[in-house]
Amino acid sequence: MTSLTQRSSGLVQRRTEASRTAAEKDRPSGQEDHGPRRADEPDDDDTADSKETRLTLMEEVLLLGLKDREGYTSFWNDCISSGLRGCMLIELALRGRLQLEACGMRRKGLLARKVICKSDAPTGDVLLDEALKHIKDTQPPETVQSWIELLSGETWNPLKLHYQLRNVRERLAKNLVEKGVLTTEKQNFLLFDMTTHPLTNNNIKQRLIKKVQEAVLDKWVNDPHRMDKRLLALIFLAHSSDVLENAFAPLLDDQYDLAMKRVRQLLELEPEGESMKANTNELLWAVVAAFTK
Repeated sequence: MTSLTQRSSGLVQRRTEASRTAAEKDRPSGQEDHGPRRADEPDDDDTADSKETRLTLMEEVLLLGLKDREGYTSFWNDCISSGLRGCMLIELALRGRLQLEACGMRRKGLLARKVICKSDAPTGDVLLDEALKHIKDTQPPETVQSWIELLSGETWNPLKLHYQLRNVRERLAKNLVEKGVLTTEKQNFLLFDMTTHPLTNNNIKQRLIKKVQEAVLDKWVNDPHRMDKRLLALIFLAHSSDVLENAFAPLLDDQYDLAMKRVRQLLELEPEGESMKANTNELLWAVVAAFTK
């Protein structure tokens, strides 16, 4: 597994306050702002399946990693593949489809507990439903760590290669094209042509970046259990996918330093202890543990 602590330089160009204001003015008056849900909205039922949740965790992480004009992720980023699989597990958990098995009398650790299918109701997302079917049909159940590896194709067992979800980035990009966020182009790279997906709706990406920035700056609550679970997961998984710094690239130096300091505070949390607190999602913390172990 790729370590959650790896880093790369940000890819998002710095934008002036004036350009951000102009972009906001260009947004149609009837367009909804799909920011994080209120803290009092449930995470573990079908509310997350409604149209109010415009982007999935996978789509948000991919969007943070895409170069706006070129329309592809960095060739040097080898973290995003496993990070996107972690997104799928948490997305399914937040939608009430997956959970961890009971810890038992001897209190099993997060990484030793198996992933259980809580509901096999379709999510409406092809990738999520494909992952859910694999998890539901697999007996005996596997751990979070194993599922991240199996869904990524990182296994030496040829009998388990069928678990790999293929062309995930391309399929997520096509989802974003359908949602009007990206477009599709062909680019020639000397020896081959490659399909790329440049950004077309900059407002949506800027709102996503602003949401991440505010979570560790203006709206910082210094307690992960008071944060929206989806937003908390986005910060962890964007970091594990090596794309979080892209959201912080437009910040001034002092804001950047403060944002990274608070991200480090989150990364230094002990997943085992956090998962035992009230109103938490154990599978979310199990995924965090898988990347920080």
